[in-house]
Amino acid sequence: MVFQPLPYAFDALEPQMDARTVEIHYTKHHRGYFDKLEASLKGYPEYWKRPLIDLLTNLNDIPETVRMSVRNNGGGLWVHDFFWRSMAPGGLSLNKRNAFAAALVRDFGSIEKFEKDFKAAAASFFGSGWTWLVRDTAGKLWILSTPGHDLPTAAKYVPLLVVDVWEHAYYLKYQNRRAEFLDNWWQLIDWQKVEKRFLAESWRED
Repeated sequence: MVFQPLPYAFDALEPQMDARTVEIHYTKHHRGYFDKLEASLKGYPEYWKRPLIDLLTNLNDIPETVRMSVRNNGGGLWVHDFFWRSMAPGGLSLNKRNAFAAALVRDFGSIEKFEKDFKAAAASFFGSGWTWLVRDTAGKLWILSTPGHDLPTAAKYVPLLVVDVWEHAYYLKYQNRRAEFLDNWWQLIDWQKVEKRFLAESWRED
């Protein structure tokens, strides 16, 4: 495992996400999960060499002494990588004529209704966690929220999009105004990446 570089500069998501928040988020919180996971698996090199997502989706195979660390720190490491790659400076617009857009309309009634429902789920989630757009094994789209750094993949869902609703993701700029953060974050979504995940035969192709 390696600590993945941020796919853009700290200030690239301005003004929606300020450079200082991105820098602290990436270099302190995100990096901290990597360092703690590395320390906990120091005595288990065979696990350190395996893909992180394999560990997270097979937690019962992990020695009990480090299982919680893998769940929490490994989960934090993986989902932060996924979160950063879900965004692009200025955002990349959704093609409303493709199969992914059609699936949003089919499962939520309209693209606007999906946006409203997603933001409502993220704004109302109690405590720290993540809100996701996922696809189930039948191809249906769902909005889910998970506490801590738990992943929806354990329930056989394919993750397509995620937003961080831990306070450290927005508090320096938005304080307690999570809804405002979500409105601005929406402008940063890389919809081309989300569509690619939707169309991929395997979600691990991300």
